[in-house]
Amino acid sequence: MPATLIFYLFATVLILAALMVISARNPVHAVLFLILCFFNAAGLFVLQGAEFLAMLLVIVYVGAVAVLFLFVVMMLDIDFKQLRQGFVRYLPLGALVGAVLLIEIGMMAVHWPTMAGAAAQTPAPAALGNAEAIGAVLYTKYWLPFQVAGLVLLVAMVGAICLTLRDRGQVVRQNVSVQMNRKRSDVIEIKKVPTGQGISDGGMA
Repeated sequence: MPATLIFYLFATVLILAALMVISARNPVHAVLFLILCFFNAAGLFVLQGAEFLAMLLVIVYVGAVAVLFLFVVMMLDIDFKQLRQGFVRYLPLGALVGAVLLIEIGMMAVHWPTMAGAAAQTPAPAALGNAEAIGAVLYTKYWLPFQVAGLVLLVAMVGAICLTLRDRGQVVRQNVSVQMNRKRSDVIEIKKVPTGQGISDGGMA
């Protein structure tokens, strides 16, 4: 019964947070709700005895979302001063979300021995550990989709860098290729000055 209640709590918060991700107008708020989705999905993985996937979800995806947050700020040029003006107005909602997270973490800590014992009753395939079983399937049967997913992430990263790279004309930058490819005639001019018709005495003074 406690495990069932925890499951419904995590699932409900996960669905509500996912709805807020697609309905939030502010991209920063959408990213924060996405982080909340990841944490609740990790809790569901722990309930199923897949603690490796839970830690992977938190460490990798939440870290990737933090990078995504930086790209959103760089591309949209968000005014944080304007966002801070509504801090007091959204403080109750933020406190409520934080309280829900604390309650979920507390319930997981209290009922962890029960859930760990239930997960231990289901042995891993071929008596392998959690990480070993996932690695054996991922790098043998599904190696091609795994490589394609890595390629897609690489293309997405390069695209994000290209979108955020702005060429500002007012900034003076050193162009090494232009400097190396210039000709001597472009920078040096030799003039023959006849004797006695050079710089005047007044100029020398």
